[in-house]
Amino acid sequence: MTTATRSPSPRRATRTVAQRDARFGQMLLAPTLLIVVVVVVVPILWTLLLAFEDLRLIDLRRKGLFGSFTLDNLGEVLTSPGFWTALRTTLLFSVVGTVASICVGLCAALALRRPFRGRTLVRASMLLPYVAPVVAVTFVWQTMLNPQFGIVNAVGTSLLGWDDPVAFLSQRSMPVSLLGVQVELPVALLTVMAFETWRYFPFAFLFLTARIAALPGDLEEAAVVDGATVSQRFRYVVFPQLLPTIALLAVLRFIFTFNEFDDIYLLTGGAAGTEVVSVRVYDLLTARGDIGASAAQALILAAVLIVLLGLYFRFVGRPTGDQAVVSVTAALSFRAVTCSGIQ
Repeated sequence: MTTATRSPSPRRATRTVAQRDARFGQMLLAPTLLIVVVVVVVPILWTLLLAFEDLRLIDLRRKGLFGSFTLDNLGEVLTSPGFWTALRTTLLFSVVGTVASICVGLCAALALRRPFRGRTLVRASMLLPYVAPVVAVTFVWQTMLNPQFGIVNAVGTSLLGWDDPVAFLSQRSMPVSLLGVQVELPVALLTVMAFETWRYFPFAFLFLTARIAALPGDLEEAAVVDGATVSQRFRYVVFPQLLPTIALLAVLRFIFTFNEFDDIYLLTGGAAGTEVVSVRVYDLLTARGDIGASAAQALILAAVLIVLLGLYFRFVGRPTGDQAVVSVTAALSFRAVTCSGIQ
């Protein structure tokens, strides 16, 4: 008597196909996951270890990965007088650079909103500061602002009535009279902020141009019919629809600017009141060879950034899921770059 073979149930076959698809998806994600672990997770973990070790650059090979752990690095950084000054400069630089770059990008996006002949060429030229090599653009700015042969001082002394040339990149402050009040103007810091605004406003310009192109025209047409002016249409129709994009830009630009290093270092080297925390981390590592202190300072920088972003998400903006993923991904990527630089 023969026994009939029992065919697999459809439910079991479906479950097997689902498991096979899941396994295939895991195989596709494995290379990306490996890259993230190597580029992001490992440098972060290594920096955490280094921040609690009394380690000098000359002793790195002898002591290895696990040395004598201590909390002296954090205490040394927090009690250092230059750290709090650098942190205040970093916060001021980040806030002003973020707000200014978004405002300029918004103005440029609105100015190029209506079609005209050559608009594509003008839009493409707007991206030049962002895509140009940072070494090239900083050299151009150093040449333009040179107090001896720079074009800015030449125009200022010959046409604008300046008494003396201004050393924009090496002068810490300059007394200026505003409404009869004598104030000290931070020349070098304002110059670096202006460079940051000029170099990164195309980032906001790209985001806002894409969002403006997707705005429905019915609302503005209705506002025109109702007799709304241009400023009223922008305030009550266009700007509220741009707020989510502006909020996302504020988060991303603040993260990027808070970790800014190359622009400031190439322009001023952190001198004349422009030393931010990232430049201070680099100086601790290269000038003193103190790996532990530089890693601890970078760790504190990351903690301050996390706290500020937490306050932003709590009281100012609540991004959507996709925006939050983009923000967190950007933060992790730039922290990984900072940690890799410490090594």
